[in-house]
Amino acid sequence: MSDRQNKAVIVGAGPAGLTAAYELCKHRQTVTVLEGDPDYVGGIARTVQYKGFRFDIGGHRFFSKSREVEDLWTEILGPDLLERPRSSRIYYRGQFYSYPLRLFEALGKLGFPEAIRCMLSFLHARMQPTIPPRSYQDWIVNQFGRRLFEIFFKTYTEKIWGMSCREISADWAAQRIKGLSLGSAIKNALRSSFRRTSSSGVIKTLIDSFRYPRLGPGMMWETCAAKVREMGGEVILGRKVIRCTFSKADQSWIVSASTPDGDIEIYRGDHVISSMPMRELVALLEPRLADSVLHSGSSLRYRDFLTVGLIVRDRKRFEDNWIYIHDPVVRVGRIQNYKAWSPEMVPDARFCGYGMEYFCFEDDGLWSAPDTQLIAMAKNELAQVGLAETKDVLDGCVIRQPKAYPVYDDVYKSHVQVVREVLDRNYPTLHLVGRNGMHKYNNQDHAMMTALLAARNILAGRELYDVWQVNQDAEYHEAGEAGAEEALKLGERLVPMPATEEGKRRAA
Repeated sequence: MSDRQNKAVIVGAGPAGLTAAYELCKHRQTVTVLEGDPDYVGGIARTVQYKGFRFDIGGHRFFSKSREVEDLWTEILGPDLLERPRSSRIYYRGQFYSYPLRLFEALGKLGFPEAIRCMLSFLHARMQPTIPPRSYQDWIVNQFGRRLFEIFFKTYTEKIWGMSCREISADWAAQRIKGLSLGSAIKNALRSSFRRTSSSGVIKTLIDSFRYPRLGPGMMWETCAAKVREMGGEVILGRKVIRCTFSKADQSWIVSASTPDGDIEIYRGDHVISSMPMRELVALLEPRLADSVLHSGSSLRYRDFLTVGLIVRDRKRFEDNWIYIHDPVVRVGRIQNYKAWSPEMVPDARFCGYGMEYFCFEDDGLWSAPDTQLIAMAKNELAQVGLAETKDVLDGCVIRQPKAYPVYDDVYKSHVQVVREVLDRNYPTLHLVGRNGMHKYNNQDHAMMTALLAARNILAGRELYDVWQVNQDAEYHEAGEAGAEEALKLGERLVPMPATEEGKRRAA
């Protein structure tokens, strides 16, 4: 048992956990960060190395509408943040299309008969839109027409979420590609560039540049962890939290964690900041929660993700940052070219590091397939879409990321609410932050802002900010500023959920 009394014990060394630690250490508070991974910090934003090649877990663009988050990135990494041009395309039936879509290019490649179908479909949708749009499919069809929806949106979305576009709420489209329509895509195609400083006025989907650490996103969080240690904080890897015990008498915590050798270590803290999956946390709390609350926690679901990293001879076939694969013939959903994110992601300029991304559930065959089988499949699919010859793929590795995306099914919100109410009532010095900690699909900057505000609440000794009001653009409002109804709207991260009447009622 450690005698060190921490201001906070932080569970998870991802963007949220390390941001909270950094903020507290800057104010001379004692913190210990416990991370289950024995090798990496950064969580889903880590950078995995294999034979000198660096692989990003999903492709992390560094941009935010929050100036505070942008300044924090600069403070941590400074000149090691590169300004990178965005380049992405869509692959469909043997053709590559610019993304954001360029109308005349797309129609030209589709061919005259298909182009006529697309235009007639678009005009029909504009004259007879579905009002109100009840599903993701309705929303996209309203904006682009049914035929363009079927070509450029349907397959990729269903690969990601494992559910029909008719089952996904229209809110998902409205949030993820907010403001984008055929008209806006045309206007943006006519503009040559956008400066980063004016990006707040640009539709997020269309932002043309972003910042990126020269050695991948893991560099940001490795540097942040080093700075936390320099300021006196502890960041300990290979520690899996197995129990969080709360003392009502003095409002403090004892956190138990297992080591790689199977030993149990004890850490003390006035507060616990948790970015671990909410489903796992509720099962570890002492005093034990009621069975009904444990049921709500165990009912939360996650979509998982794996990347097959391939080392490929560079034949100049693929110079985009990433390509969306909208063709249903292959299982891969997106392909990353890490060399285009930063030249230093590869140790030798003669080669590229590609990331073949597959979306799955832990209990399906794809997740549990042997690495050799997954590498062989990825190698063949890379050749199938025309980005490399199989003979040019020299090696590969498999990176599995469990619980990458919280699933918003028809009952998730009621389960989260049950857990939140009980935790707020019984564990006043427990703070949930980040994507999995709050069971909210959010981006890196959003996770960081929730952590910053949680840390500031701890420093103030009271709840100055309601972290649940941080919205998808990492903006926030002071606690009490908005009414309960408005706070719910501000705090809700819009993600795929069944477009049922009950689901829509809960989202209202």
